[in-house]
Amino acid sequence: MIDGARGLHMTVDTKERLIGAAETVLRTQGYGKSSARTIAKEAGVNSALVFYHFGGVDPLLFAALDRSSAERMTVLADAVSGCRTLEDLIEAATRIYRHDIEAGHLTLFAELVAAAVAKPELREEIRVRAEPWIAFIEATLERVIGGTPLARLTPPRDLANAAITFYLGVNLFTVLDADRSRTDSVFAMARRLAPRARLLTRRLPARLVIKRRAHG
Repeated sequence: MIDGARGLHMTVDTKERLIGAAETVLRTQGYGKSSARTIAKEAGVNSALVFYHFGGVDPLLFAALDRSSAERMTVLADAVSGCRTLEDLIEAATRIYRHDIEAGHLTLFAELVAAAVAKPELREEIRVRAEPWIAFIEATLERVIGGTPLARLTPPRDLANAAITFYLGVNLFTVLDADRSRTDSVFAMARRLAPRARLLTRRLPARLVIKRRAHG
């Protein structure tokens, strides 16, 4: 029994080390250099264990993305839980962007998206993993601006799609924006515009909403 428990612990430990190593290699060296040998060397294990535990490099890289995404979802949910206005959301988005760039969370997703251009078999895996983030952003926007004129002009689902597109683009744009001044200027512009959109974020009285819906 002790040997079995010890073996299970070693298996779990090896898998966790491989996932951590895959995250490090993908973030720092990119998809093109994320080979079984490179990841195994980072983890300090035999490269055959990549295939034994995960069936290949791509499943391991997605396991690394999944762990990072689960951790980020918890942090982000807490970060936006107190947001009540558009200004609050923009401030939170700015903090999230800066943290994600520093920690490399966004790089993991962007590297796999870029790889999917040449490897179509990765696209469905990417789509499945992007959907919870789109749903999360949509739900957050619905909570903050739902029922307002702004939501009628720019539905939360459309804004969620735009947010994902922007974040992926930002990660690529950092190649040209080494000091992040250009990207920071975009967030600064959003902060300037948000107060001017307050009239559009005021919820209509319930009777007017019902009347509008009735008239299609």
